[in-house]
Amino acid sequence: MITRKVCLLGAFAVGKTSLVRRFVHGVFDERYLTTLGVKIDTKTIELDGETVKLVVWDVEGTDPADGGESAARSRMQAYLQGADGVLLVVDGTRASTLDAARDILGDFTNKHPGIPVMLMLNKADLAEQWQVDPQQVEDFPGLTHSFTTSALSGENVEATFISLAEQLTRKDGSPAGHC
Repeated sequence: MITRKVCLLGAFAVGKTSLVRRFVHGVFDERYLTTLGVKIDTKTIELDGETVKLVVWDVEGTDPADGGESAARSRMQAYLQGADGVLLVVDGTRASTLDAARDILGDFTNKHPGIPVMLMLNKADLAEQWQVDPQQVEDFPGLTHSFTTSALSGENVEATFISLAEQLTRKDGSPAGHC
């Protein structure tokens, strides 16, 4: 069995916990549950005849208004130790979360070069309320891939996790190559 640690990062209330619940348990809960510290879940999947255990770290959100100086940002660095891949989550209805993601990605790639990062532009079910243009995400530097997702409907949630898992288990380390 192959085991890979995947961390979900992003501003507060972007849907990280809901995305994890959708992927791991197949459910959506409308109640907002603030993550304090980190919540760890696991899911075992089959990829090309191999069993892959994803250890998913749902890391508490950062506040885009804190300028990167929060205690949560400091703790985040500790949680990232040993990460094999990162899913960076942006709330399409809040432009400030894109700026927060840009800051998080910059910090992360400086301290953890070479670790794949995929972006989840979340809340596709609220697309008519979006403040983030999907083209802004396509132009995001340092990403392996990006997906438009909805924790509510499940749109592209499993596909994103599977795509990252495929990349993390490839022998040559090349990107997974499909949406």
